[in-house]
Amino acid sequence: MSSVILWLVPVIAFAGILICVWVVKQKIQNFSRSVFGTDSLTEGLERQADELAMTPKSVSGMTRIFAPQIQRDFPDFHLEEFRDKVENVLVAALQAIGAGASFSGSFTGLENADDVAKLSEDFKLQVKNRIAINETAGITEHYEQITVYQTEITNYSRQQGKCMITFQSAVGHFHYKEKDGVVTEGDKKRLEQTKYNVELMYIQDETLVGEGNAFGTTCPNCGAPVTRLGAMYCEYCGSAVTPVNVKVWSVHSFYEVDYRHV
Repeated sequence: MSSVILWLVPVIAFAGILICVWVVKQKIQNFSRSVFGTDSLTEGLERQADELAMTPKSVSGMTRIFAPQIQRDFPDFHLEEFRDKVENVLVAALQAIGAGASFSGSFTGLENADDVAKLSEDFKLQVKNRIAINETAGITEHYEQITVYQTEITNYSRQQGKCMITFQSAVGHFHYKEKDGVVTEGDKKRLEQTKYNVELMYIQDETLVGEGNAFGTTCPNCGAPVTRLGAMYCEYCGSAVTPVNVKVWSVHSFYEVDYRHV
């Protein structure tokens, strides 16, 4: 009798394990069926990943709020021109990083005299540093089929002697890194949806306004203070004044929006 009991114990335990596995499997199938419409959780997660890969990110659009403020400070500000500039610069920067060591250091076509915003040395250095870091680590970084879906102003700030406009763009691209022919990050076959911020900085001419003085010039006719950054005429006597914004906007930096940059 005791031998029978000893034989039954592992059988019952094994049967219990099978029942638990079956119950868990059923719960997983039910969950996958209700959420993804398929019994396979793996297949459901793959479908979800494919859908996310094709769905552009939502940008933090504050254009309606900030554009009028910028327009008041800079009457010559044209949103569409700046938006086009930001998108072109962003794509060019990613392509330059993808080109790696073969990048010449020149952003051809993005540094014309009539551009609404110039490329700052800080921006160029940021791109070159990314390339140098990859080269030192023996990594080849790829950005392919870059598409900018939407670009909006997400912030505008005025500080001591400078103004900053932050544009945010929803971007889709294939992005991956390789080392010795092996993909170490990203996916060659799946599109990645993400967001980038591009910061434009405006610094006033220190010889006119003085360092740290945001609104320091005066009307040459009546001596009244010129309080608007882009003013062409004195708001008191109507005389023409030298615009305070004697320097153009410059593309200061760009970065991918993630948990470190919200």
